[in-house]
Formats: sequence, C-alpha cells, structure tokens
Amino acid sequence: MMAATSACKEGTKIAMDNGKYVRYTPEQVEALERLYHECPKPSSMRRQQLIRECPILSNIEPKQIKVWFQNRRCREKQRKEASRLQAVNRKLTAMNKLLMEENDRLQKQVSHLVYENSYFRQQTQNTTLATTDTSCDSAVTSGQHHLTPQHPPKDASPAGLLSIAEETLTEFLSKATGTAVEWVQMPGMKPGPDSIGIVAISHGCTGVAARACGLVGLDPTRVAEILKDRPSWYRDCRAVDVINMLSTANGGTIELLYMQLYAPTTLAPARDFWLLRYTSVMEDGSLVVCERSLNNTQNGPSMPPAVNFVRAELLPSGYLIRPCEGGGSIIHIVDHMDLEPWSVPEVLRPLYESSTLLAQKTTMAALRHLRQISQEISQPNVTGWGRRPAALRALSHKLSKGFNEAVNGFTDEGWSMLESDGVDDVTLLVNSSPGKMMDINFSYSNGFPSMGNAVLCAKASMLLQNVPPAILLRFLREHRSEWADSGIDAYSAAAVKAGPCSLPVPQGGSFGGQVILPLAHTIEHEEFMEVVKLENVGHYQDMIMPSDIFLLQLCTGVDENAVSTCAELIFAPIDGSFSEDSPIIPSGFRIIPLDSGMDASSPNRTLDLASTLEVGAAGNRATGDKSSRGSTKSVMTIAFQFVYEMQLQENVAIMARQYVRSIIASVQRVALALSPSFFGSHAGLGSPPGTPEAQTLARWICQSYRCYMGDELLKHEGSESILKVLWHHTDAVLCCSLKALPVFTFANQAGLDMLETTLVSLQDISLEKIFDENGRKTLFAEFPQVMQQGFMCLQGGICLSSMGRPVSYERAVAWKVE
Repeated sequence: MMAATSACKEGTKIAMDNGKYVRYTPEQVEALERLYHECPKPSSMRRQQLIRECPILSNIEPKQIKVWFQNRRCREKQRKEASRLQAVNRKLTAMNKLLMEENDRLQKQVSHLVYENSYFRQQTQNTTLATTDTSCDSAVTSGQHHLTPQHPPKDASPAGLLSIAEETLTEFLSKATGTAVEWVQMPGMKPGPDSIGIVAISHGCTGVAARACGLVGLDPTRVAEILKDRPSWYRDCRAVDVINMLSTANGGTIELLYMQLYAPTTLAPARDFWLLRYTSVMEDGSLVVCERSLNNTQNGPSMPPAVNFVRAELLPSGYLIRPCEGGGSIIHIVDHMDLEPWSVPEVLRPLYESSTLLAQKTTMAALRHLRQISQEISQPNVTGWGRRPAALRALSHKLSKGFNEAVNGFTDEGWSMLESDGVDDVTLLVNSSPGKMMDINFSYSNGFPSMGNAVLCAKASMLLQNVPPAILLRFLREHRSEWADSGIDAYSAAAVKAGPCSLPVPQGGSFGGQVILPLAHTIEHEEFMEVVKLENVGHYQDMIMPSDIFLLQLCTGVDENAVSTCAELIFAPIDGSFSEDSPIIPSGFRIIPLDSGMDASSPNRTLDLASTLEVGAAGNRATGDKSSRGSTKSVMTIAFQFVYEMQLQENVAIMARQYVRSIIASVQRVALALSPSFFGSHAGLGSPPGTPEAQTLARWICQSYRCYMGDELLKHEGSESILKVLWHHTDAVLCCSLKALPVFTFANQAGLDMLETTLVSLQDISLEKIFDENGRKTLFAEFPQVMQQGFMCLQGGICLSSMGRPVSYERAVAWKVE
C-alpha cells in the first residue's frame, strides 16, 4: 500500500518493479506523456507496441510501462478532484459572503421595523391623549414622519439627466442592499451552493417587485453586457432601442431607451417603457446598471404613446455586479414595475399584480441565462444533432419570438385583421409584407416547390378551470393525434418546403404516431428543445409529401413539481437541412396560471387520468374536495400560422378557422376530463376511474371473473383498492358495452398502452376496429358463447392499435360482467 502511494506521487520520475524503484530520464517522461495524451489507458498489446515504436523506451519492461500509466491516471484524477474542490470552495466562500450580507440586510430591516413599530405605538398614544387638539401645528407635526420628499425639478439637459440618474442609483441601491422595500423569501426557493440564488419578492409596495442575488462564473463587464441586451434573454421583450447616449464625468454612461414587451395572451395589450439607464463603476469596483421610467413629474425628455401599447412604469431597478475572489461575479438584481393592471380584463389582473410572476419571468430568467452562458463557456461541447448550445439557444429564441409575434400581431410587422365570420372566438390575421416573406422564401435544393407568398395566423384564447397547465401541456405534447390533423401537418410542412430530414436520428420516445427526439435543455431543465418525427403522415389534397415530417419543438413548464410562470408548446416544421437560417413559422399553445391555487396534494398526477386512482382510506381525493384544495384558473392562448398563396386566402381562412375551432373543442374535452371538478355533480358525463362508479365497475369485473373462471383476477390486493390494483395489472384489461356496435368504456394502463390511446379517446374506439378481418370473424362466431356460458377463450393472434399498428397477444379471455 505504501509503495503504491509513493509511486502515485512521483510517477513521472520512478516506476516500481519487484519492490524496486526505477528512475526515468526526462526524455522518457516526455515520450510517455506524449503517448498518454494520445491513449491514457493502453492495452497490453498497445504497450508492447509503444516500446517497439519508441526506441527511448526499449529498456523499460511492459509491466513498468503499465505502472507508469496507472500512476499517471491516478494523478490526473487527483488533479481534477482538487480543481473541483477548489471551485466548490470558492463558490461556498462567495455564497457565505452573500448570505452574511443578506443577514446584515435582514437585521437592518428588522431594526427598521422595530423602530417603525415603536413610532406608530407612540403616535397612537399621542393621538389618544390629544384627540381634542385640532390646531394646524399639531396636524403637521403628527404627519411629518409620513411625508415623502418629491423629486426635485429635472430637465432634459445633461445636468438634469445626471441628476435623475444619480437619484435612480441611490434608490436602486436602497432596494438591492438596503431596506427601502420589505422583501420576503419567494416560496419554494431555498438558498444553497446548487441553487439559482437567493430570490425574494416584495411585500406591500407600489407595483410588483422582485430581488435576487447569486453567483455567476463571468466577469462583471461580461455580465453587464449580457444583461443590458435584454431581448437576448427576456423572451417577453420585443425590442430595446437606444434613442440617445451620453457620457458622464465619472466615466459612466446615461442612455435613453424605448422598450416594448409582448403581451402574453390575445386578451391584453402589449406594454412599452420610456427609460433612463445609468451605468457606472462604484468606488469599491462594483459595476452598477440601474434604470427607471421617465415621466412628466421629472420634467425630463418625453416619448409619445405608441398605438396598441399601454405605457407601463419601471421604478428604480437594475443590477449590482461585484467581482468575486477567484473569478466570477456576485450579482444583485432588482426588478420593480407598475404594469398598469387596470388596462386588462379583471380575470387577467393577477398576471400584472403578482411579484412572484415577475420574479419567475424576469429576475430568475436573468440569473438562469447568465448561468447557462457560464456553463457553455466552461464546458464547451456539441449537443444533439451536431449543434452547439448557442445555436440551439438561438433556434429556441427564434421559435419563441415567432410565436409572440403571431399572438400580438403588430401592425408595424405587416399584420392586418380579416373580417369575422360572425363568431368572434377565433381571430384571423394576414401578413404579406416583404420582410415577413423574406424569412420564408429561401431557395432550397430538396426539390419541393415554393407554396406561399403570405402568412395567415389563426389565434384564440380560452379560460380553463382546475386544470394544472403542466398536466394539460404534457398531454398535448405526448398525444398529438388527439388534437392535430395529419393533413394540416402535411400542408404546413409542404408550405415551408420541409423535406425529409437527413440528420442522424438519436434514440427517442415513441408516443402514438410520433417519435420525440431529445435535442437540448437549458439549465435547471426549465425548458427543452426536441425534434418530433411524425410518422406516416401521408398526403394533403394533391400535394405529394414524404411519409415522415419533422417538427422543431420547444417545451416549457411541463414539470408540475417545478415553479413555472407558464407552460408552452411551440413547434414549427423544419427543412431537411435544419440550417440556422431555415424558415421558422411557429405555432403552438401557451397556458398561464392566473392564481396560486395549484393542487399541491397530488404532485404526481399523470396523464390519462391516472391521478384518480389515488384513493385512500379517507375517500376519493380526485372528487375535487374544495375544502382541501383551491380552485385553479388559467388562460390558454392558441396561435397557428399557415403559409399560403394570396389567391387562396378565402379557402385557407375557412380551413384555419375550422382547424383552430376543432383544436379548441379537443382541448376543452381533454381539460374537462383532466379537471377534478369533472368528477363532481356533472351527471351524464361519464365516470373515469376513481369515482364510486369506477370502483363499483372494478369490483364487478373481478367478481365476474371469479364466478365464471373459478380463479382470482387480482392475486395480491393488500391494502390497496381493487381499482388501483386493476389499473396497474400487467395484462391488458378492456371493458366494452353490449350494444349493436360494442364500444370500449374502460381500460387499464396496459390496455391503453396496447391500443395506443387514452381514456379520453377510448370511447371513440369500437370493438371491431381492433381486430383484422379474420379476428372479427372469430370474435363474432364465438361471441354467442360468452352470452351463454359467460366466458370464452381465444387463441393468440394479432389486433390493431388505434394508430393501425399490429399488436400481437398470446391469449385472450372474454367474460361477461354483471
């Protein structure tokens, strides 16, 4: 043991052979090091070959060579581990410093609150003792503590702008490191070395505010550069225009900015801001970037209002960036806004009055983006499909931006509205501007003709009740056939000349007619990109299409256990070359929760209503007990884009309206089935598993099997309910109604997997559809036997899934349930 340790420490100089140390010459060490970099772990044959090929090593035994390589690998492992531990130590040291500063700030806040409490108690006592004093002096004295000094007069001159900038800096720092705002820790956020940072939200201040501090592995200048480019990381930011810029005597810069934010839904207008941004370096070397809105009370420069935008206010906000010992930066972020919630329907106001939402969408997004950039720099690699992270990030940004443009439909982008057909549920916009079409009409070499000179967008929004956005979106992602029309997919792919994909196809998961191929995910797995392969799509009208179509897809918020602002599924057909300048015409869904009443008691709800099986001794949780869970509201926005020829506008408009309306109907049907309120007093809508009717059906199935077969269907029930055990039975169990055309009314999980369907769509499948012609003949010939003796056995054969794919089975038993 001692000899091995010593050899590991000085392996570049000595080797061990039969208990003796052999010293290597510098030339031999150099040759071995060179060979090590080529092959760190050579085989026995390779080591002998090295000795033959390198004369300088000819006097060394193969065993000595083996020991040298072992020691060299040992040292490399130790070096990497030491480097990792040093990085962790630096991070913990910086985090400790950050937590100490946060503790100091909290102590100041406590002292401030204690002082205010004492002051208010004294004022209350004074008011009680002097209730009869109505003098002017008394009134002024008692209210003096509450007077807020007004902003001194400012103007648009450089001196006036500098005065506004310095005031903004002071107010920002008082929020970032002081007690100007009462901060409370954001629910669900726990500080630690692996956390995104310390995140807090405001309590009882004007507007909405969020604050975060964290560590990033980038220098302060780079951090400031990234954060100032807001459209690159803030998906809701449409544009930031620098109207004017001037330098200050202290080496800082003042910028006048005009910023526009997208509206998240079709039910609200977009926001814009007229801002002053001040960048400066403090005496301790910290870099500060602070911003605020310019308004009439400051007599500064003004910006006229823009059409289709509501002017919102950014209160003093910004970034305090300090260099960290050992590299990287410690950053404090403050976002404080008044988003003018009066301008949106009352049901949407929670989106504009929630500090938590601001923290998730803006403050935490900035930290995540910085950490993503830092990780890409420290660990450069090529991800799925041969794309670097920066290229994939650009593609995801392109998808998100295209979807936001479709939802908002700005006139300055060339969008104009078509007349309604009398029903205002779906809005149609068209765009034939040269700028829009330049993104589409590239010349490709895949042989598919150009199919459009305009784009039509069909969009709508709908309110959902008691449906977790993550659950619904995951259903839409994994069960595309439930709502999508394969002919429309073929049309969309042909319109952008999406030919067969020639890229190497990684292994992916198959979900009923589609194969989802992982592409990349961002840090913390908040969003991920994938390529969806739609198999055997076929043709649309007279257009010849490849049998398979590929979609580039962006998914956000599909994990119901994660804290997320919204769930998004955005996709677009991609060209076979999958180049970065390929046309991206995105469509998709966005689901935004409107309150915080999410059901935390059942975080593991799955698709196909499997959550309804969580039945305990206290009864059925899925019946929507309002005493233990809050009502959840969310708004879903749908936007689909279609490329078309101008002369076909009327036909495409009719098709788009019908298609989006059919999607809305499908979503409503799925949402109703996934909603716990569906299990309440809605008579006649059917009873999915978990209700008393489903429990009764499960007992009937098992009792009938025992009666006719003389055996138990469920071998080990234990303390679990019969329904739950039946649901998880390894064999497919299907139940159909005795009608002229028998249709399925129930299937367990194995049965649904076999049929490649869901409980929502099971009722649309008839018994005869799952058998081929021979199977149907056998079934109908033997069916009277079931009615007479109560059961029958079928030999192994082949049935068909709902997607038309053959599924083999070894044996089938049919029995009457009564």
